[in-house]
Order: sequence, then C-alpha cells, then structure tokens
Amino acid sequence: MFVCPSFIDAHAHSDLAPFMAEPQPFKLTQGVTTEINGNCGISFAPTDAPAAERLGGALHDVVREVDVRPMGFGEFLDAVRRAGPVNHVAYLVGHGTLRLTANGPGEELAPGALDTMTRLAAESFEAGAVGFSTGLIYPPGCYADLPELQTLARAAAPYGAVYATHMRDEGRRVLDAVDEAVAVARAGRLRLQVSHCKLAGAENHGRAGELLARLEAARRDGVDVLGDQYPYTAAATMLAALLPNSALTGGAADLASRLRDPVFRARLRGQAGRGEPGDGIWGEAQPDGILVTAHADPGVSGRTLAELAGDRDVFEVMCDLVARDPAAGMVIAAMSESDVREIMASPLIGVGSDNALPGPGPVHPRTYGTFPQLLGRYVRELNVLTWPEAIRKATSITAGHFGLHGRGTLLPGSGADAVVFDPATIGHDGTPLDPRAGVTGAMTVLLDGEPVIRDGAYTGQRRGRLLRRPGGRQ
Repeated sequence: MFVCPSFIDAHAHSDLAPFMAEPQPFKLTQGVTTEINGNCGISFAPTDAPAAERLGGALHDVVREVDVRPMGFGEFLDAVRRAGPVNHVAYLVGHGTLRLTANGPGEELAPGALDTMTRLAAESFEAGAVGFSTGLIYPPGCYADLPELQTLARAAAPYGAVYATHMRDEGRRVLDAVDEAVAVARAGRLRLQVSHCKLAGAENHGRAGELLARLEAARRDGVDVLGDQYPYTAAATMLAALLPNSALTGGAADLASRLRDPVFRARLRGQAGRGEPGDGIWGEAQPDGILVTAHADPGVSGRTLAELAGDRDVFEVMCDLVARDPAAGMVIAAMSESDVREIMASPLIGVGSDNALPGPGPVHPRTYGTFPQLLGRYVRELNVLTWPEAIRKATSITAGHFGLHGRGTLLPGSGADAVVFDPATIGHDGTPLDPRAGVTGAMTVLLDGEPVIRDGAYTGQRRGRLLRRPGGRQ
C-alpha cells in the first residue's frame, strides 16, 4: 500500500454540496479531502434576490435540489460551516456572480457597477475568499473587457489572492486567452491559476506544446502561473455553451424566446461556425460526441445529439433542446489523448476535477473518479507520470499555490490528512452513462487524523472544515 497526503482538488464545483440533504462523500472516496470551489466565475455569493434566482436556475448539475438564497459572501461561508461539509472546502468569489449582482445580466456596465463589484469583492476577501475566478465564455463574464478584469485584480492585490480563470478561448485563440489571463494577474501581482488546461476542437489538437510554452514564458517573466487538468478527453458544461454569446444575453426566458425565432436561429448558425471568441463551442465537436446529460425532458438525457436528431437538422434540434431547457447539461468529446498526456507531463499542471454534484442520470465520470483515473490509467498503465510526480500534482502543488497552509504534505505541523491505497489496483472505470462505478484500490482516508473512508466505504462523519483565506474572518 502507498501512504501519501490526501488529495486536493484545484478546480471543483461542489459549492452547494454541504447543503444537500444527505452527506456527499464522492470526493472522499477518491482520496480528496480538500476542494477549491467557486470556479469559472460562478460562486453562490454575494448575491441579491435576482442574482440568486438566476443562479438557482443555472446548470442542473451544479445546483441539484439546493435552494439558492441571496446572501453576502461571509454569510454564505458561515452557512457552509454550520452545514458541516464532509471534506475541507475553500472558496473563490466568482466574477460572473459579482457582475450579475452589481449589474444584472446586461452586457454593458451601468454607472457605478464596477465600483460595486470591487467593493463586494473586497468584502468577500475579508470574509475569507482565497481568490476570484472568471468564466470568460459564459455570460455575464464573457462581456467583460480587460480593463474591467484588471480593476478587480487590483482590488484583490492587498489580500494575496489567486486569480483562477476559465479562459476566454481554449481552442483557436488559446494563446491570446493566456496572454489576457497573464495581463489580469500582472495588474494585481496575483498568482494565476489557468483552469482545466486543454486544447479543444480537432483543428487545435497537437498544440499542447504551444500552450505550455506560453505558461512557461509567463513564469520566466515573473508571473506565478500554474494550471490544472482533468485526465479525460471529454469536457462537460451547459448545452447552451454551444451557442454564440449573442444568444445568451438576459435570462433563460429571453434565450428561449430568441431561439423560437427562425431568423435569429439562421444568424446564429452562421456565427456558430466561425470559431471566434464569443461564437460558442459548436465548432469544437461532432454531434455524435455531444451527450445530453441533464434535461427537463428525462427522455433526452443519455442520448447523443446525433441520436436525437436522426434525419433532422442537427443545429435545429440543438436549438430546440436549449429552448426547452436552457439549463441542460452535456458531455462533449473535444480533446486529443496526446494533448492530455503532454499537458499532464508538465510540472506546472496540477489536478482539478471540474466536477458536478451527485445526482441521478448521466454525468461526466470525473465527478466520481478523477484522482483514481489519474493514478490508475496515467501512472500505472501508461507511465505518463511517476508516482511521486503524480502525488505532487494531486497535493502540494495546489496547496502552495492557493495558500492552504498545513495541507498537501505529511510533515510535522501539517494537518493529518492522508490517503492509503493499493497502487496495483487503484482506478475508476466510470463512463458518462455509468459514472458511479466504484473506485478500486482498497482506499482508506484520514481527515484530521480520523478515518472517514475505511476500505473504500464512507464512515458517515462530517469532519470537513471551512478553509478561509489566511487573515480572513474566522
């Protein structure tokens, strides 16, 4: 058996897991005892009533049955602590949420909105946010220009915060997107975390070296940049991400109304095929590689877009699906195996699952198996990484970058978070249609010295802590 520090998920969407009716040990069973939530510009505070309502109706897989209420960031963290998470959790404040609360869903910032955003961000850092995140392909984050993001970075500067970004483009314009992320981080002298590093779309496969070279150049130029990655060739997000940003302004009702207009649909079709920033990700996958995972119509879930379309026009069918349920989710085949391996081999890249919340129906298997998949497939079977390299990526690289003192190592004074597993059998065979396959490897997990997983089984304890930014209100 191997004994090592338990794992840290650099990119999670488990924000609301503590509020679900039953304890959710889906990360503990992977050996994960710490998660960074609030990614992709999506946090569930600070919100007013309209923003909370919009977030509550967002992607099914990250909300589930949880009631989303308006609250300040400190109030939200206090609620998480009281609810009793099963593993340690730290939170970023989302730029998209700040913008939604200060400005609503509109594209242009109203007078004073940016001042409100910076005030709310500062309050969030004071309350304990470890940084701020952006989701620059999703509304309303996609409407932000560089000066807006740099203003927020400067507001984050006094707090030693991290800037974590789902970049504006992960395909054709990926290098421009890296340059933008670096410019934001440099404005506030922030540590930079590039989320779920990838090259999406067949025309961009083979460019992993270019992406890594850009990150290396930024480090040589003085920006403390790292990234994270999930060990799969498929991504997952909302089905509406296939559409250009021009379709997504306003709320769900506005989107559904626009998509019922055949003239508007025709204009979208032409824009979606261009592959430019803001044009959506329609051009990054084939219909048989797009699996609908969550939809208001249960008969749709678990079927590919090609299967649902049959002999009908695929773009029209996709628009119909989004119009009927703007919060629908998908798994989309988008990356090449060779790029996944090359990015994984870089010492600058840690591990992040980009998970959904547990629930019925299909979902990306990364929710249940990211870390066992890394160790079983990419270490033991493919030798992409050595065991020490993989453990570093899953532990100390993320702990250090996010300022999680006492986590990610087994040293005197560290938190007693450890995982014991069998290197000969560790793994996960989940698929989008069967994501809940059990983790193999006879895993035992200690959280603050107490067993929370024994031989792969959850002990039922809620021993997780809320990890606030050092200096944040405790």
